[in-house]
Amino acid sequence: MNLYRSVRAIAESSGEGPIDWDAVGEAAKAATESGSLELSAAEREGYASDVRDARNRVREVAGVDFDVPDTIEVQNRHHWIDANIDTFRRVMGPVEEHGPEVLPGVARTVNTGTMSVMLSVLAKNVLGQYDPLLLAETPEDHALYFVHPNIHRVADMLDVDYDRFRRWIAFHEVTHAAEFGAAPWLSDHLEQRMESGIEALASGKLDREAFRELDAAMTAVEGYAELLMDEAFDDEYADLREKMDARRQGRDPLSKLLRRLLGLGMKRRQYERGKTFFERVATSRGLSGASAVWDRPENLPTDAELDDPQQWVARVNP
Repeated sequence: MNLYRSVRAIAESSGEGPIDWDAVGEAAKAATESGSLELSAAEREGYASDVRDARNRVREVAGVDFDVPDTIEVQNRHHWIDANIDTFRRVMGPVEEHGPEVLPGVARTVNTGTMSVMLSVLAKNVLGQYDPLLLAETPEDHALYFVHPNIHRVADMLDVDYDRFRRWIAFHEVTHAAEFGAAPWLSDHLEQRMESGIEALASGKLDREAFRELDAAMTAVEGYAELLMDEAFDDEYADLREKMDARRQGRDPLSKLLRRLLGLGMKRRQYERGKTFFERVATSRGLSGASAVWDRPENLPTDAELDDPQQWVARVNP
């Protein structure tokens, strides 16, 4: 880690746009230890077998024919930063193209620094990621990433068995692959809401409805994944969830502030709200009834239905 190099990269950011993405990558990686990627043969096979077993088990439980992405990478933190710069660059494209800019040089430095800090913080915390490559210009395959140094560090920190913890992460990410496999329309649906919201922001407006629909869809994605985990994971994991929650609650004030600024608190809310919704649906209609959410875009719950699952059941699965 080289904080001087990180600050220098931000200070020397250049280009015509409001964000110097090359400087973002350099600064974020300079501020972040890459972590070791020295995997034993057993660990490499462990990742492969975890993903394979998760795919087979989720197929069996959910009754959905899907496959895992062709791109499955065990990464260090720098690899994850490089992969996600492409994602952030796509998402920020409309804002960069149309967004107002005052004092370009100063704004570019501030924007570049903000993105660098965000990616650095995320790179130190992300364990696994299913990436549907939203807003990609070409129809590339989705991708599945595991940030090996973080999985090792958090398993040690929580004092849990590393192999079991790694398997738990693999199962969770594969459940997302199952959702996008069950709903081929889901990527387009999320992209349309995201583009609408971002283009409105670029024009100085706020499309509340687009962001509300995007939040409801992502809440369904996270909640259904939790429901599948309950059914598919081949071990108890209540202790893992409890320890992860305790770790989040025990963060220092600065870490909690950063998590709120990065939207990680919202992601946790989506997990909890979505899980409660699908648990209540599954209680009355079973897993197959809950899976109807992926039959067509109109079956996604509205914001109001997330808090009143029976309203969704009456509309979609009476």
